[in-house]
Amino acid sequence: MIDFDEYRSMDATAMANAIASGHCTSLELIECAISRAESINPQINAVIKPLFERARKQKTDSSSVFSGVPFLLKDLLTDIKGETTSSGSRSGNLGVATQTATLVERFEKIGLVPIGKTNTPEFGLLATTEPLAFGVTRNPWNLYHTAGGSSGGSAAAVAAGIAPLASAGDGGGSIRIPASCCGLFGFKPTRGVNPIGPLGESWDGAVSEHVITRSVRDSIAVLKGTMGCDAYSHTPTLLPPDFLDGAETPIDRPLRIGFSFENPYGGTVSTDVIKAVEDAVHLLSELGHSVEPAAPNLDGEQLLKCYSDIYLAHVNACVQTLIHQHGSKTIKKNIEPLTQLLYEVGKSFSAGDFVNSKAQWPLINKTMMDFHNQYDVWMTPVIAVAPPKIGEMVSSKLESLAIKMVNSARLGKLFKPKHVYDLSRPMLQQVPFTQVANLTGQPAMSVPLYWNSANLPIGIQFVGMRLHEKELFQLASQLENARPWFERVPEL
Repeated sequence: MIDFDEYRSMDATAMANAIASGHCTSLELIECAISRAESINPQINAVIKPLFERARKQKTDSSSVFSGVPFLLKDLLTDIKGETTSSGSRSGNLGVATQTATLVERFEKIGLVPIGKTNTPEFGLLATTEPLAFGVTRNPWNLYHTAGGSSGGSAAAVAAGIAPLASAGDGGGSIRIPASCCGLFGFKPTRGVNPIGPLGESWDGAVSEHVITRSVRDSIAVLKGTMGCDAYSHTPTLLPPDFLDGAETPIDRPLRIGFSFENPYGGTVSTDVIKAVEDAVHLLSELGHSVEPAAPNLDGEQLLKCYSDIYLAHVNACVQTLIHQHGSKTIKKNIEPLTQLLYEVGKSFSAGDFVNSKAQWPLINKTMMDFHNQYDVWMTPVIAVAPPKIGEMVSSKLESLAIKMVNSARLGKLFKPKHVYDLSRPMLQQVPFTQVANLTGQPAMSVPLYWNSANLPIGIQFVGMRLHEKELFQLASQLENARPWFERVPEL
């Protein structure tokens, strides 16, 4: 029986190799993962729905790339037939899934064994994981700080050593932000590369699904096994046969990299974060890349409005669906006050308003493509501050009370979209660098290159051109070799 130290010393690829060589069995690894979850989860609250017995009984194809490796699923957009999907909300436990999501089927087809589901903010709406339904997920590097969101449960679980990788989804930074907060590698693929059936798309295509990992090679291997459209895909992405061939090989040519850390929403960027970017500039220059200050000519107000409009339209649609299924009184008792307010404001946000808002997305894309005519990659921080303390990225007690009063007095209809923009601004000013890649559909990644003096990780974001996953992965592999992070783990 392997012990935890040996278990933690392996990424998913190494675990699969250990199983294939007979060094250990899949069940031994699964039991190690379960034991770690049972011992450490009370401290971090990352796994909210154990699937231990299901995992113990699951059979995998011995020829699959990750045959028998323990894995975790973010409890959002990861339906398993016959199980509930909470989506971070009490309302999510009102019914069970009638079919299994395409991506879950593909995860299992490549041999990954889900041992549980992880915490997420309600409907994945926030950049921190503190839902009222399941409580706060804490950062393994410092339990008083956030693990990020919305894939905070997945990131915390991987950083704490429960599983070597976990599923994650990114609608505005929700893979990259928790990866940054927890010192992990987080990659958001190009729009459409991974399927999200039975939905054709989520948040009008802003959401991309993938995984959070400790190693670059695990992320590449998973994407090779899951990529490609399914029968539900709204805009099928035709991938060339050699799409990821050689992605594991460190890049062997200099890239043109433009970097910036100016906050597009007008907020400040902390000294620690600026130091992290400057450190990355030095490292990349040493590796032979051409690195200089440069940023796309983005309109911060346009970005903020377009992104906030996604909330208004899609929260309204989501809550409408739940009300149709379970009744208005039941749903209003089971969703958070902020979600209810967004739903009410969304009633005054017309279909035409959203069509006109989405018409801005191609203009943002043109701005980014103009930038990429000069630079292969745009480098920024992932977030504007080191991982914030618990409670700093959610509504204050006074704000929460005010929202509850507005909801109880049924005054939400008096709110206008501009009020939501004002409500969104303080949070987005803390995570201002990630949303653009969701609106344009570009691939982007968080690479764990820096820890501050308090031993909190600060990720560096790299944004590439659409379908240039291979280039980003090769850059990440080079950085992983030059500044290894795998052995750097939190001590709990």
